[in-house]
Amino acid sequence: MARISRRRLIEDSFFAAAIAAVAGAPTRAWARESTGRQLGPNDTIRIAVLGVHGRGMNHVEAYASMKDVQVAAICDPDSNTFANAVKAVESRGGKTPITVQDVRRLLDDDSIDAVSIATPNHWHALASIWAMQAGKDVYVEKPVSHNVVEGRRMVEAARKYKRICQAGTQIRSSTGSIEAIDYIHAGKIGKVYLSRGLCYKPRGSIGKKPDGPVPPGVDYDIWLGPAPKRPFNPNRFHYNWHWNWDYGNGDLGNQGIHQMDVARWALNKDKMPNSVLGLGGRFGYEDDGQTPNTELVFMDYGDAHLIFEVRGLNTPDLLGAKIGNIVYGSDGYVVFTSYSTAVAFDTNGQEVKRFSGGGDHFRNFIDAMRSRKVEDLKGDIAEGHLSSALCHLGNISYRLGQEVPFNPQTKAFGDDKEAYETFGRFEEHLKANGINLEEAKYRLGPTLKVDAAKERFVDNVKANELLTREYRPPFVVPDRV
Repeated sequence: MARISRRRLIEDSFFAAAIAAVAGAPTRAWARESTGRQLGPNDTIRIAVLGVHGRGMNHVEAYASMKDVQVAAICDPDSNTFANAVKAVESRGGKTPITVQDVRRLLDDDSIDAVSIATPNHWHALASIWAMQAGKDVYVEKPVSHNVVEGRRMVEAARKYKRICQAGTQIRSSTGSIEAIDYIHAGKIGKVYLSRGLCYKPRGSIGKKPDGPVPPGVDYDIWLGPAPKRPFNPNRFHYNWHWNWDYGNGDLGNQGIHQMDVARWALNKDKMPNSVLGLGGRFGYEDDGQTPNTELVFMDYGDAHLIFEVRGLNTPDLLGAKIGNIVYGSDGYVVFTSYSTAVAFDTNGQEVKRFSGGGDHFRNFIDAMRSRKVEDLKGDIAEGHLSSALCHLGNISYRLGQEVPFNPQTKAFGDDKEAYETFGRFEEHLKANGINLEEAKYRLGPTLKVDAAKERFVDNVKANELLTREYRPPFVVPDRV
């Protein structure tokens, strides 16, 4: 199947009829460019939550606690999740929401004003675009996309259909982080030359499990959606889908996207980097996971660098941060130690200033829905796309890499001293976890040059192919919106 021509054929000659052909699926009346229901100042916002096995329950609980919001629908291919979600709404005084397994059954309902998406990553873009076409606003979890092209289509859809679309990068709503970023942007630590993101989050083995029958109550075809048809396997289902390339993006695109967003935010960059290099591996165990549990990504913006570290084995903190960020400037540095706290230091390591304070990203989304002002969003889809794209770029380099031995004489990083220092700590971390570096190998990706304006790689066909994917009809993210 060709990635572009086949998709366009589907979109032009098959798309509208295809959904009706799916067993019991509704027609795609929402293909109209609906503007959605016009909200009055006293109208209750009716929202549908998509995906409630994990993070989605936080969505349900947050909206159900708001007096001006009604959780009108719960949607999940696994009907076994419905009872807890419904109970969470009712226990907060809400009306009993309807429950459906197929998001398409909600899109014709003009009484639903928005969808809040906490599905697996491979569904994020398609659910968002379909919802915006149907005139609904969207809150979509991080990473906003499964690949780079999807993210750009989401931005285009939000602008074309004049929708409010919030990326689930909730650190953007934390007052402590906002103040720390403002401090950096005001030049308080001098010229920023390096922004480092850290995801030191232990991840155990998921083991190995055979394919088997689809559990009762699960619509597996809907769950697969845009992904290839494969037999059911519990290690490719609830949560463990994160470690399979068909559905997830590893911890770089799971926990790491939060810290990647802060790293780019601190650099004040609204574009992709000039180049990217990724490396790593799945160390310490052999299991069904495909994605690396230990990964380094190096990005060059010309006047500054961004380095990201994923460590899935036990590791100590770095300057007080484990899941956080360190931003280095000529006159000091700032350490983000949590989603809402940060500390500024001078060049001698003496504390200068502390920042703290949380925020409500869900409330910000609802308020922006009422104002209809994109600029009121703390995490607009355009920001979510760019930060998610950085994770995808790093993974693309990694996936195109080759297994190489650990070699103290490696020249992979040119004359980049920070990169060599980071790689040295990467090796020490592995040795501390019992990895014999004389016998082990890691995957070293190529340095890929990026055309930031076009959001494509320069002269690399294989890398550009990984900017998108082959879609399984009728679950096709369009080439254009």
